[in-house]
Amino acid sequence: MLIGQSICVLGAGVGGLATACALAMRGARVRVLEQADAVREVGAGIQVSPNGLRVLDAIGAGDALRAMSPRSRAVHLIDGLSDRSVLRMDLAGLRPRQEFLLVHRADIISVLLERAQELGVVVETGVHVTDITLGDTHATLAIEGQADRDVPFLVGADGLHSRLRHVLNGKRTPFFTGQVAWRAIVPATGDEPVEARVFMGPGRHLVTYPLRDRSQVNIVAVEERGGWAEEGWHHEDDPANLRRAFAGFAPTTRAHLDRVDRVNIWGLFRHAVADQWHKGPAVMLGDAAHPTLPFMAQGAVMALEDAWVLGDSLALAGLDEGPALFQARRRHRAARVIEAANANARNYHYANPLLRFVGHGALRLAGRVSPETVLGRYDWIYDEDVTAS
Repeated sequence: MLIGQSICVLGAGVGGLATACALAMRGARVRVLEQADAVREVGAGIQVSPNGLRVLDAIGAGDALRAMSPRSRAVHLIDGLSDRSVLRMDLAGLRPRQEFLLVHRADIISVLLERAQELGVVVETGVHVTDITLGDTHATLAIEGQADRDVPFLVGADGLHSRLRHVLNGKRTPFFTGQVAWRAIVPATGDEPVEARVFMGPGRHLVTYPLRDRSQVNIVAVEERGGWAEEGWHHEDDPANLRRAFAGFAPTTRAHLDRVDRVNIWGLFRHAVADQWHKGPAVMLGDAAHPTLPFMAQGAVMALEDAWVLGDSLALAGLDEGPALFQARRRHRAARVIEAANANARNYHYANPLLRFVGHGALRLAGRVSPETVLGRYDWIYDEDVTAS
């Protein structure tokens, strides 16, 4: 157990708050430092698959999130140019005991924050850490506008631009994938199915699914291009650019995009899985350690898995040996999920009409002959239960 151990977590996102819960449940005294002036997430949807929901259940936050979020009934692949169905994977029929939730990011943040505070976690906002120095017995945080702060043990859940990652691995330039993504939320019309729909086309695809009480629809649209947008999704773009990129798609897609009045864009970069996740009194997790492209909907879920396994590893092996145990337990799985996401990006974007015809035809045939086999390709992801070990 971690009874009485003082642990500081950088970042009040999904990974940071889930980690705080997992550590506090094991007796640690946890303080979360968040650079924003309030803990909030707006304007984005995520999918929480069964492997992530098991962690939320284990930390006592699963039922609250279920009450806010629709359960996805299917993943539906559609030819975006013709609106013709390619493959519909019926989650309710083929995976009746597995839940795939369609979640507004603000809702999962609020649920995790409430649970963390119930467990005695202190969340401090407006703390902008500008540098980290690791000593033998503590980490020193340089904080903008404040005196330096020493913490006995530090967990970096500070995301894609992690300060701790740079300290542990040096600054490395990520590889631009040749893809950019837009993200938006639009009002629902009321007739959207409760499923994740992927509209596929040459060099681009678009994902939609309903949120909350089905009053909103989340949109993520990806386009291949030679130029690039800056990494990080808080960059606003003109909705006309998004509509222009998908002008050749069929009416269903265009109807969604016609309702977009505000959209963010970001460049998709591929980062190597970090070689070193820990050193001395510090360890990192989630996007700080292993950023993933958004093509398996596993970024937030991997952070949830990390949170539980880190808490378990530190409780089993202590603050000195636990970080190494955590990396050993998590690195291979994170790398494998990232590769699956990379492969999905290629599969959605057949540019050659013949290849698109053949590829879509093969998926249709597989869906008719053995739909359970198609969905079962990812059982190794969704069946994982890190809380059982």
